[in-house]
Amino acid sequence: MTDSALIIVDMLYDFIDGSLACHNSKNAVKETASFIDRMTADRSGDESEILDTFPILFVCDHHPADHCSFTANGGTWPPHCVTGTHGGAVHEMLQPYMKEELTFYKGCDRDREQYSGFEGANKAGQSLGEILELMDIKDVYVCGIATEFCVKATCLDLEKAGFSVHLLSSALAYVDEAGHHETLEELRGSGIEIL
Repeated sequence: MTDSALIIVDMLYDFIDGSLACHNSKNAVKETASFIDRMTADRSGDESEILDTFPILFVCDHHPADHCSFTANGGTWPPHCVTGTHGGAVHEMLQPYMKEELTFYKGCDRDREQYSGFEGANKAGQSLGEILELMDIKDVYVCGIATEFCVKATCLDLEKAGFSVHLLSSALAYVDEAGHHETLEELRGSGIEIL
């Protein structure tokens, strides 16, 4: 199973219980943790060795306080996931699985909106696509927040880049339930497996 990885999109406090809290977010975090448990249950060794055989990659909104997407600056959203705030932190249940080189930050430039994890970079400046290729990953499982926005954009870019994409529908949170279901149908139509 070393050619598989999990990508966790924006499981950050502002999307869970903060300024942009989404439906099903707390449950999505629990489902993600239990999926990780299932995928790593038959592996022995310490946590870092387990994560080498089933890599877990994080995509994180990471905005400056004056980001263009914020309503005060003419954008669509209330301030969220500002760098250095609690709202911009990954949920504590998932933090033990974070590795710096496998964490990708998007939305760091105040003048650009970035929804897809492919637009982010880790602290070394490498993109999600580059790291997945370096690790020789073929199959990606995806979960996160919000289905209609960053999850959708990330899945479509993964698919376009030639990865086999499996979306964990129980480990998703969303802005609007109808939009969530429409997005799942759209992603299914583009060849993404909905689990």
